[in-house]
Amino acid sequence: MSTQFSNDAVKEVSRVRTTPPPMYKVLLLNDDFTPMEFVVEVLQQLFHMNREKATQVMLQVHTQGHGVCGVYTKDVAATKVEQVSQFAKAHQHPLQCVMEEN
Repeated sequence: MSTQFSNDAVKEVSRVRTTPPPMYKVLLLNDDFTPMEFVVEVLQQLFHMNREKATQVMLQVHTQGHGVCGVYTKDVAATKVEQVSQFAKAHQHPLQCVMEEN
């Protein structure tokens, strides 16, 4: 704590501890219709993964039913979910993307 003097009065300045914002996982969900190559493309373009990492996540989606694309603050995660939804819809694929608190 520090003490500041102003106009002959002593004013205590307290330090406020801020907590980091809650983080959210962005997940792709498996379906029987979206091609694997399209999922890899989504991961490369929207999540900036290299081909090897995108392929690993795509296989996780395929085998486990979902895969983690990244962990972000709430606003960024919501934007990523919307971007995936719009991109999939524009390419006529039913790919689903959701977010959940980490």
